[in-house]
Amino acid sequence: MDHPTVRRRSSSALHTAEPWPITPFNRLFAPIYLLAVLALLYRHVTNLLLLLPATSSPSSFATTFALLIADLVLAFMWATTQVFRMNPIRRREMVENLNDVVGGEESELLPGLDVFICTADPHKEPPMGVVNTALSVLAYDYPRDRLAVYVSDDGGSALTLFAFVEAAKFARRWLPFCERNGVVERNPVAYFELANGAHPVSGEVEEIKNMYESMKHKVEHVVETGKVDDQYIDGPKEQEAFGKWTHHHFTKQNHPTFIQVLLDGNNDKDVDGHALPNLIYVSREKSTNSPHHFKAGALNVLLRVSAAMTNQPIVLTLDCDMYSNDPGTARRAMCYFCDPNLGPESSAYLQFPQKYRGINKNDIYAGEYQRLFQIQAMGFDGLRGPNHVGTGCFFRRRAFFGPPSSPVEPELVELGPDHVVESESIGSDSVLELAHKVAGCNYENQTDWGSKIGYRYGSLVEDYYTGYRLHCEGWKSVFCCPKRAAFMGDAPISLVDMLNQQKRWDIGLLEVAFSKFSTLTYGVKSSAGFLMGFGYCQFAFWPSWSIPLIVYSFLPQLALLNQVHVFPKATEAWFWLYPFLFLGAYVQDMLDFTIVGGTFQRWWSDQRIWLLRGLTCHLFGSIEYFLKFLGIAAAFNVTSKVIDEEQSKRYDQGIFEFGVHSPMFVPPTVAALISLLALVQGLAVLAVRGGGLADAPLLQLLVAGFGVVNGWPIYEAVALRSDNGRMPVKTVVVSVALAWACYVAASFVFK
Repeated sequence: MDHPTVRRRSSSALHTAEPWPITPFNRLFAPIYLLAVLALLYRHVTNLLLLLPATSSPSSFATTFALLIADLVLAFMWATTQVFRMNPIRRREMVENLNDVVGGEESELLPGLDVFICTADPHKEPPMGVVNTALSVLAYDYPRDRLAVYVSDDGGSALTLFAFVEAAKFARRWLPFCERNGVVERNPVAYFELANGAHPVSGEVEEIKNMYESMKHKVEHVVETGKVDDQYIDGPKEQEAFGKWTHHHFTKQNHPTFIQVLLDGNNDKDVDGHALPNLIYVSREKSTNSPHHFKAGALNVLLRVSAAMTNQPIVLTLDCDMYSNDPGTARRAMCYFCDPNLGPESSAYLQFPQKYRGINKNDIYAGEYQRLFQIQAMGFDGLRGPNHVGTGCFFRRRAFFGPPSSPVEPELVELGPDHVVESESIGSDSVLELAHKVAGCNYENQTDWGSKIGYRYGSLVEDYYTGYRLHCEGWKSVFCCPKRAAFMGDAPISLVDMLNQQKRWDIGLLEVAFSKFSTLTYGVKSSAGFLMGFGYCQFAFWPSWSIPLIVYSFLPQLALLNQVHVFPKATEAWFWLYPFLFLGAYVQDMLDFTIVGGTFQRWWSDQRIWLLRGLTCHLFGSIEYFLKFLGIAAAFNVTSKVIDEEQSKRYDQGIFEFGVHSPMFVPPTVAALISLLALVQGLAVLAVRGGGLADAPLLQLLVAGFGVVNGWPIYEAVALRSDNGRMPVKTVVVSVALAWACYVAASFVFK
């Protein structure tokens, strides 16, 4: 599958792969654009050599050098982007042929599936949202005896446990209801939203909805009050479980291992008398004296606990708010894992794109991440497969245990991917004893977990890092993007939440870029191959976008304010190189975006947010990484899933949210103010002096104008709005002061 080709459709074919239609254009355009990039760099270097004599202006030399560095970074990032454009493919699955290949819907050839869902804070990640995600996968169209769902509660909260105790009771009615009625939306909230539009609503639907609302009311009341009242505890088993929180002072960072089997497939039945899937709540032991490795550590605990209990050969990882949108997704994934023509190394994991509901019409915060989750994934799929993006990913359990040709054995044989779990109940004393043992906070000491086995430690972006390391070991992966989204989640609708999330990613990416496993040194020489390693550089050095974006957001504008030319005049031949490079990059990027279903308006939002990230999260993420490198620890924050109604209304209207004071809002505000001032003054000088455009700083005026157009949401937030999402006075005052300071400093530099 290094270079997938089109497969002939036949009665037994499970999938096809087709080249992307725009590929010939990309391959033709790349060398032409490369020549233009080299010409630009040649111009910078020759100008620097001319400025070397001692008589030259230091400011001219510094300006030219800054532009050279900025364009070198842009050239490097452009080169890494070409990896995704050389051989992108799109796949199609023929799920209807799966039964023919494996021998029926309940065939033993269908591998078992363990589902991992991680949550960490019941106040930032509402338990009902996590419950809906779990219910949506518990109700998969898949043999129940081969399905287990594990919920990791890293906060060790009785509130989350209570939510899942109630969910287990509701599942006894929800699963048979979905099967009898052919329900597609198996997240209860999504189903009831759809059912509300149906007239009339059947009595059975009304009954199941009332049950759900009753559960929701109890869970939300418990979360609001912060405790599980006795009136909600049903029986001695629940009393014993919740009593552990009552009699011990559990905290988020200090608590023992707690594992509760909520549904046991060997014993528990639904209301129709059919066996239920397994549902297990896991809260690993945590101590302030032991590293816990964030989400990667939680996932490794789930790998070990699930090995002790079920040890299914396929593992699905999900974010707590990323619910299943298609009950047939598991069978779709098996079109690759069960293909007899593909070796195990050809499918270490199967990555689905992240899709989001509730995104406004023009996606003002670029929350779709169309480029990351789809365009680049398709490009990688034409090589050795897509990168791992954290959720919606089916893994072959064996892939977590070393390279395809040289497996790494775990310290306990019971944790190995080939170990067969005895048929005894998952709630038996022996099984739970082993599960508690491997979930201890010191269990991983002196083992290969996190280095050679499981999710890899060393980066906040454990998904990217683990997928990268698997590719470096020689594994391949598959990208699957069906017409109906396999999973749906909630994107941040707050600008500061989006930027903080991206800042956390930036820190994690830099941890990889400057590690011994750097994509630029280790990756390009690994089993992944040069192109895969070089393509991974696009992500690892993502924060470096801040360098050119800062330079082009300030330097040309400040020079324009001082009537200094930094670009060629319209009469010079070099002038036309800049429009070609700008338009060539932007038009090609727009084509990539729209050909996968994006709109022009959403593409424009995407490029505007790209500029904003360069002055905010990429910049602050880089600073925070280097502070961390110097020993100044950075805090890890969970992105809030709680939605404010006023904020949600403004988001739906396409209005940017600047309502909280954040240092990250200062640089783009300063840049917007300087661009506006530079454009107004530049046009005024041009009007007063006359003389036409031949000698005018035309390119600088265009750059300033481009900054003004993209900065319009900032101008609105500073001066034209009165709602709670306007920019705080403190942020405005600081930004104006810094803009003035930049102007004064530049006037001295350019003299």
